[in-house]
Amino acid sequence: MGRVNGKVALVTGGASGIGLSAATLLAKEGAKVVIADFNVDGAREAATQLKNQGLEAEGIFLDASKEESIKEAVEFTVNHFGTITVLYNNVGLTNLQKDLDVVNMDLDEWDRLMNVNLKSVLLGSRYAIPHMIKAGGGSIINTASMAAFAGDAMRSAYGASKAGVVNLTRYIAAQYGKHKIRCNGVAPGLILTPAAKNNMPQAVLDIFAKYNALPYHGEADDIGNTVLFLASDESKFITGQTIQVEGGHYMANPSIADFNEFLATVQK
Repeated sequence: MGRVNGKVALVTGGASGIGLSAATLLAKEGAKVVIADFNVDGAREAATQLKNQGLEAEGIFLDASKEESIKEAVEFTVNHFGTITVLYNNVGLTNLQKDLDVVNMDLDEWDRLMNVNLKSVLLGSRYAIPHMIKAGGGSIINTASMAAFAGDAMRSAYGASKAGVVNLTRYIAAQYGKHKIRCNGVAPGLILTPAAKNNMPQAVLDIFAKYNALPYHGEADDIGNTVLFLASDESKFITGQTIQVEGGHYMANPSIADFNEFLATVQK
């Protein structure tokens, strides 16, 4: 307990999955937490669950596609808890039906994903940074994705938006480091959130498992614990980085799993 005592955190997209994990861990380690989500009932329920454990949390509505809504979320955090010292920009969208290859993708979907996945990070930071300067510093954490680092057959807009998050993270870190504001990203691979478990066929999960270096999939707390570390003073000399939390899925020669299978047949 106490790794983030005295800190005030705004977690966007915090009603479920990775955001809920981060909000819960931050609260349990001493932070006052505002959980902001389009699913306002889920955000309020999550905050109530934390309050029932004697922790400090509030749940509010957030539409990350709207500048005014993002501004209001930051202002609520400051007005309710007195400041903001941790901002976790976690909202993100993907659409497998419309976000296709560059020839066939829906251009309106491109604009929507750039707005929600990338511009919301800019706006959250834009409104939080002046308060962090007044507070003497802070930590901004952005959810990127391994899609920012590797090409794929589809989700062109998603990957481009997340690559933008990675570089925007560096720019914020460079521009506001002298104010003791750190900015880092976390890039998840496949994480077994409730949404992933409910929507991904077992065959797809098996494909990911085949190419992971580790013999298991990631859980929401694997990302939540990384966010907790980046929010805490344990990471006080880390800024401008994006930590890849993906089980070694992308770090090896992509043929290694198939080559191991080949060797197994040869050695029989």
